[in-house]
Amino acid sequence: MRFGLFALSAIALLAVREKTRVNYFSVYKCHIQQHLENFEINQIKRTDIQRVLVGLPPQTAAMTLSLMKTIFREALNQEIIEQSPAHGVNGPGKIVPRKAFLTWEQLNSHHYGKYDTQIRFLALHGLRWSEAMALQPDDFRDGRVYINKSIHGATKSQSGIRSVPHVSEFKLLPATPKALRLKLEPYGVGIHSLRHTYAYILKSQGVHVTTAQKLLGHSDPRVTMAVYTAVLDSEIDDVGMLLKDLTRK
Repeated sequence: MRFGLFALSAIALLAVREKTRVNYFSVYKCHIQQHLENFEINQIKRTDIQRVLVGLPPQTAAMTLSLMKTIFREALNQEIIEQSPAHGVNGPGKIVPRKAFLTWEQLNSHHYGKYDTQIRFLALHGLRWSEAMALQPDDFRDGRVYINKSIHGATKSQSGIRSVPHVSEFKLLPATPKALRLKLEPYGVGIHSLRHTYAYILKSQGVHVTTAQKLLGHSDPRVTMAVYTAVLDSEIDDVGMLLKDLTRK
């Protein structure tokens, strides 16, 4: 069987969200198809896999290798091949950028024009854009915001079904995120940064990481920890002052 034919059918049948499937098709068409499409799937070697990755930026190479491993795993499961040529291939490590966020002081002092209310709501409740877009009037009750869906249907994971304290006014968001992005751009943050802002505010107020994980709807505590371990330069200076005070005693 030709690799291209199998890859497209395998991606189409994967048990993933539709958005993820679209991303997989894009990665395949942009970075894999031209190299492997016409190969017989059982004739592909490890060197062929490595050749696909040559010249790709680290993040792109990591995603491309991950998808190839997934495709060959499906081929193994269907007993089309006996061994995955992607097994043991190591791509470049992902470069994890520093997570952008606003402090409460920055959030409170910035002005976002006509979308000020919407931006503050996202930053003070930690909702994903897709979750906030799906909110209905009956999701606001008893002093809480109840999150149980997104504009894509179900929440990102079972952990995404949650409630958070309702602490600021809610106004309908614009039909696309572009308008909010333009308002946030001058401050060096994006829409998803507002979730990191929420996490950082929780951290600065002493909220335990496991509570923050529940409020953010993270299924993996390591995702929450990635934000909770973010520090500002001023915090490092504060540690210096504390240690200096200690040595003077």
